Amino acid sequence: MMRPIRSLPARIWTFYYDGFRSMTVGKTLWAIILIKLFIFFVVIKMLFFPNLLQRDFDSDEERADHVRQELISR
Repeated sequence: MMRPIRSLPARIWTFYYDGFRSMTVGKTLWAIILIKLFIFFVVIKMLFFPNLLQRDFDSDEERADHVRQELISR
């Protein structure tokens, strides 16, 4: 009996799906990676990159004028 020829994306999806489904230690490692990414992109951003335009200016028009002036003067 001949097997039907599947497309390349379908074969790639099946390969990774079977691999992730059967892994044991890898699931824990992926959980650690996802937690680290959350910390890097959410917590660190809030701590080290505050929204200075929101803090220093009251309206969108004032923010836009400030950004425009900074772009022109540089």
